[in-house]
Amino acid sequence: MCFKPKDQDGDGRGEDPPPSANGRNAEVDFRGQTRSNETHASTTDREARLYRKGPGMEARLCFIGHTLMENRSGLIVDTRLTSANGHAERIAALSMIEPRADRPRAISVGADKAYDAEDFVNELRSMNVRAHVARNTNGRRSSIDGRTTRHAGYGRSQKIRKRIEEGFGWIKTVGGLRKARFKGRDKVGWAFTLTAAAYNLVRLPKLLGAPA
Repeated sequence: MCFKPKDQDGDGRGEDPPPSANGRNAEVDFRGQTRSNETHASTTDREARLYRKGPGMEARLCFIGHTLMENRSGLIVDTRLTSANGHAERIAALSMIEPRADRPRAISVGADKAYDAEDFVNELRSMNVRAHVARNTNGRRSSIDGRTTRHAGYGRSQKIRKRIEEGFGWIKTVGGLRKARFKGRDKVGWAFTLTAAAYNLVRLPKLLGAPA
């Protein structure tokens, strides 16, 4: 994707700094420039956003894929594809969990410490869902306390939740979605869901062949 400064209309057609040499593929000096979704936009896919996965990592134009996994089978039961922003993960998680939360017996949801936010945990509890979220105690108070962590189920959830990375790994490598092949969130989201379904089909023979 190509990332360029926005013009006055915000359409991403502004000009980059002048190239340091002539020619079609001339080098361009970007040193000292600040690039963000507010000042720059993709000319290839207008819905893509600049996103940094973690501190010290490079920012890339992308969408964010989210999956909900059933912990006993490891099958993906729901997917979402969202624009890259700081709240997308928790909003997508709630939208996938809510249709499954209205049950007489409370279900539990395992998640990493990125989901340790008071509003997210409270939303889960209001839906009668046990928030088995990893505690984030990095300079602040966690929303998860001993009333949750003392139960054996919490420890099991923290171990099993890591299996969700197996699905993401397959989708990126075997499924070929490390790089988007389509433009626009709708088309990329369709491809993401279809690839997640293919992952389930690959896993099913192993589950059916397992001893009871």
